[in-house]
Amino acid sequence: MDDIPFFPADWLNTERPLALADFRGRVLAVEVFQMLCPGCVLNGLPQAQRLAQTFDARDLAVIGLHSVFEHHAGNSREGLAAFLHEWRIRFPVAIDEGGDGPLPRTMEAWGLQGTPSLVLFDRTGSMRARHFGQVADMALGAQVMGLIAEAAEE
Repeated sequence: MDDIPFFPADWLNTERPLALADFRGRVLAVEVFQMLCPGCVLNGLPQAQRLAQTFDARDLAVIGLHSVFEHHAGNSREGLAAFLHEWRIRFPVAIDEGGDGPLPRTMEAWGLQGTPSLVLFDRTGSMRARHFGQVADMALGAQVMGLIAEAAEE
């Protein structure tokens, strides 16, 4: 995880800034979203919440990455904090640092197409999946269980 580029400018729902290395030893699901993205609000974030509620936190960590590439004026930190409170999103959320181009830095470094995106890392920190758009719950659950089972076998 130390060699995976990650550029959080700020964090919400955590007492301290986090790094990907903080999740070493667990499978990590990163929900990449924009609060003004209908697909994120209707599908991506609720699915991330279901992941966090379904799997043991010792096996799976879930975080959000707010990566804004449009409607910048409507995506302030204060607005995001209110959004997370209203939608009862409790997992840590990083705010992606703006980049030189149209995409935020982490989003660009990870080769993501847009939001919502869900990125899965195995317990060693290797990026194992990048899903763009809606993912079927059962397919995602099976994929996460496969990664958790790998960790248990070693």
